[in-house]
Amino acid sequence: MSVHKNVKRVTTHVLQEMKDNNEKISMLTGYDFSMAKIIDGAGIDVILVGDSASNVMAGHETTLPITLDQMIYHAASVVRAVERALVVVDMPFGSYQGNSKEALSTAIRIMKESGGHAVKMEGGQEILESIQRILTAGIPVMGHLGLTPQSIYKFGTYVVRAKQEEEANRLIEDAKALEAAGCFSIVLEKIPAELAARVAKEVNIPIIGIGAGGGVDGQVLVVHDMLGINNEFNPRFLRKYHNLFDEMTTAVKSYISDVRSGDFPNKEEQY
Repeated sequence: MSVHKNVKRVTTHVLQEMKDNNEKISMLTGYDFSMAKIIDGAGIDVILVGDSASNVMAGHETTLPITLDQMIYHAASVVRAVERALVVVDMPFGSYQGNSKEALSTAIRIMKESGGHAVKMEGGQEILESIQRILTAGIPVMGHLGLTPQSIYKFGTYVVRAKQEEEANRLIEDAKALEAAGCFSIVLEKIPAELAARVAKEVNIPIIGIGAGGGVDGQVLVVHDMLGINNEFNPRFLRKYHNLFDEMTTAVKSYISDVRSGDFPNKEEQY
């Protein structure tokens, strides 16, 4: 019997069992109650309450402006909808870098006020102290390496990371350091497929990819990108499973037309 079909509630332990059993892990972002209910009901393994809410929900150019209070609001909305998936919450920019005490208090607030199941942090060995402090409080941590959007102004561009040998070796060292520290999983974003597959082989914890090829233990996409709600974002790694932008536009135009013509509401649609 496959692991994911046999569980009523996905936990960090279940994800490890899935990797050990060579079963791929499915993960999508979620930011609100209604969408999370649909995703969870469809059987997703992990819902990431991503700081990508800064772009997708609030219209910011980067993930940097979103606040801890806003992340907790989105996470609590998702948690109220979820019955099966593991809910992982991004720690926002500025809430953990360079200050492990602040990192711990951020993680505690997220867990207490949102009801989320784990937190996610961007970075490698430079944030190890923060990770270790959070883990001492019994809070599970997911790592994130490769393209780390919170560091976009350091990189200066959203291009593929770790193409050069030096950066690739550092990424492998970081992944091993995150595993040794106690992270239960790592997201690898926008790195060469060969490197990502190597990381997945060399560390024992589940590796989730976004633009990191098929040799990892699972995949994550932003739900609005995957459903084709956002039609302005078309990176190579994105497969659009639907074109909701066009469908929703058509539906709204039909509604406007029916209101203007007096066709809506009809006699059956009033009291």
